[in-house]
Amino acid sequence: MKKLRVYLDTSVISFIFADDAPEYQSVTIDFFDNFLQEYDVYISEIVYLEINKTGDVARKNQLLGAIENFDVRVYDAVNDEIESLAEVYVRSGVIPRNKFEDAMHIAFCTYYDFDVLLSWNFRHLANIRKQIEINSINKAQGYLKDLNLLNPMEVIYEK
Repeated sequence: MKKLRVYLDTSVISFIFADDAPEYQSVTIDFFDNFLQEYDVYISEIVYLEINKTGDVARKNQLLGAIENFDVRVYDAVNDEIESLAEVYVRSGVIPRNKFEDAMHIAFCTYYDFDVLLSWNFRHLANIRKQIEINSINKAQGYLKDLNLLNPMEVIYEK
């Protein structure tokens, strides 16, 4: 059976180090240690952009080190079509303007036909209402494949 293509947003990597949220941290570490190989897992240059905005140099190095240690691959490049699609999400009100990077993660996944966008961001990404709205917009824009907006708890029990 073909592996699902899973895109990790920045929050998934961040929660490896989320000592203030031990339950989510535990699930995240479990995903990386025991389930990463079950999927074709990628990030994008958008993740690097967000990490590089981190003011805490030690935290930034932790996040970059995690990407390297877990050998998470970077998938292709952002282009004008992805940026335009992200703008559609913002203009439609599904994603707030000040969360444009979230819209970019979704647009990236849509453009490159990912199966899952994995996130701990329940407000703007991993939420059923957003998933329905995003897939509706995508279909109107000519992207017919549904994108699943999930959190790590929803994929670690797929074995």
